[in-house]
Amino acid sequence: MGLSTFTSADFCSCCNLGLGWKSSSLFPQFSLSTSRLPVSPLKPTKFSYSKFPRASTSDPLLVKAARRDPVSRPPAWMMRQAGRYMAVYQKLAKKHPSFRERSEKTDLIVEISLQPWEAFRPDGVIIFSDILTPLPAFGVPFDIDDARGPVIQSPLRYEEDLKTLHPIDFEKLQFVGESLKILRREVGDQAAVLGFVGAPWTIATYIIEGGTTRTYTKIKSMCHTAPHVLRALLSHLTEALAEYIIYQVQSGAHCVQIFDSWGGQLPPHMWDCWSKPYIDQIVNKVRIKCPQTPLVLYINGNGGLLERMKSTGVDVIGLDWTIDIEDGRKRLGRDISIQGNVDPALLFGPLPALTDEIKRVVKCAGPRGHILNLGHGVLVGTPEEAVAHFFDVARSLKIDMHIEDHLEAPKTAVGR
Repeated sequence: MGLSTFTSADFCSCCNLGLGWKSSSLFPQFSLSTSRLPVSPLKPTKFSYSKFPRASTSDPLLVKAARRDPVSRPPAWMMRQAGRYMAVYQKLAKKHPSFRERSEKTDLIVEISLQPWEAFRPDGVIIFSDILTPLPAFGVPFDIDDARGPVIQSPLRYEEDLKTLHPIDFEKLQFVGESLKILRREVGDQAAVLGFVGAPWTIATYIIEGGTTRTYTKIKSMCHTAPHVLRALLSHLTEALAEYIIYQVQSGAHCVQIFDSWGGQLPPHMWDCWSKPYIDQIVNKVRIKCPQTPLVLYINGNGGLLERMKSTGVDVIGLDWTIDIEDGRKRLGRDISIQGNVDPALLFGPLPALTDEIKRVVKCAGPRGHILNLGHGVLVGTPEEAVAHFFDVARSLKIDMHIEDHLEAPKTAVGR
């Protein structure tokens, strides 16, 4: 495997956003390749939204918002919206106690993925899976321990360990493709079917650390002690994950989210070197095969990375709840969509407070290019009535098209 050094991209300039809203009784108006990717850095292709075909009337609301097309209300879904907080999921899990079974058998994947759809009718139905699911398909077996979480018995830390890696084998991931096809058929165009992957850096943390970690000492040390091994691993993951996204899109995903969950554990200059170039390459490759598919990038703890995230070329930036969403919008500008960012803990509080926060987030995000979501995944123990309330409030909101047109006008016509 070839080696090279990556350089960071320039920051994207920030823009100010003026917001104007009208009042109402409820709310203010408003064919897969197996060849390796080159390790040398690629500049992300800049796709303006004019290069997307205009959304058709049949496109799901979430896809329209991701492309920054006009929408009548903000689409809404929740990260981890299928899972342990739902009583119906807990009942199913008792019958099928293995997480690997629940996330790797087509009938169970489909049933679990549709549980929140049947209960709450979100605007996005995300496949029930895990960011580690594709690992065995390219040579990294893993287990799930009830107490410890993911366990990789043979971590990759030395050059000779890389010999176990191979191109991604989609015969070992047929359950993902089959599940997406069924979900697409079940929800039709009433909601967007969402796929997802982990970003190379985040996946590499598990492979090198041997599982979950709070310190990331082994992989961070490798940045200095064995950079050639780490780069080779990240390059292999980049190729496999890019192809995995394409596979998901070809199987029925309307939109794909990239989780660089642990990218926020890196200082910004380190993220520039060890995460961003590989995400850039993934975006470039997916654009070639799936130019109409919106891509979302989410990083937990991304307040110091927003401008860098934008320069990867993705269509939507997910914001965690520690970022003021109006500030995030100003920093990112209006030429990219954003997702988020209600604090998941608010779903444990009074419903009127949740209503107020949803309204605040949607107002501050602006009328175009916003997907309502939590700033992180649904927490275990979250009351289901609060989740239902979240989606009820989201459906009740209306975007004022006159205000939207005003905001999209030249800067001289925009004021606070």
